[in-house]
Amino acid sequence: MRNKVIVVVGATGGIGSSLTRQLTSVGAKLVLAARDGERLAALADDLSGEVLTVPTDITQLEQVKALMRKTVDQFGQIDVLVNAAGVGILKPYNNIEPADLDKMLDVNLKGSFYTTQVAAEEMQKRKSGHICNVVGVLGKHSMAMASAYSAAKFGVVGFSKCMAEELKRFGVKFTLFYFGGVDSPFWDNVSLKVDRKKMLSCQTAANAIFYALSMEPQAVPMEINIQPDSHLFF
Repeated sequence: MRNKVIVVVGATGGIGSSLTRQLTSVGAKLVLAARDGERLAALADDLSGEVLTVPTDITQLEQVKALMRKTVDQFGQIDVLVNAAGVGILKPYNNIEPADLDKMLDVNLKGSFYTTQVAAEEMQKRKSGHICNVVGVLGKHSMAMASAYSAAKFGVVGFSKCMAEELKRFGVKFTLFYFGGVDSPFWDNVSLKVDRKKMLSCQTAANAIFYALSMEPQAVPMEINIQPDSHLFF
């Protein structure tokens, strides 16, 4: 991965920040995106190598376009996109407010769609690229109180597989990551009672993404599913 240009969306989150440290250790050129510019700057200060920070609200298409444009202006290309941003609202279906549904769809579905769409256009030009969408296990399996969240995440799976079909002849590959519960800041504002000590660590999730990016060019790790042994979906 030395000198590969990797855009990490949601870079200041638990999985994103763990991954960035691994990527800079092998000489990747990083573009870090998240909403909070101060947290982005603090993260970049802890990293070695070439790092560009671009505060971005991924629900705004023009900001996503600016992110990818600045990446190309700085480094000349986009080799990898990692979509690790996401928010969670878990509550009974009849307590889901319109604002809740809008947030789930705007961040988790539209935001992922926009970043994938714009990055893929750049990758298609070069006939090379790798898009890693962190879906989560609730994009593959249902769970009580996750109706709005799963609606968005199932949508990510749908558009990713459709785009993968369109882009495979251009050398752009997709990997979908179905992680079970990950002990990350995602859970800080979720009212559902969970035992975070039994969850996967952020580092475990980051290791899986790093593994997928480390494989030989002809290999396509299409899906990676890792869950804690305390809460398995089959």
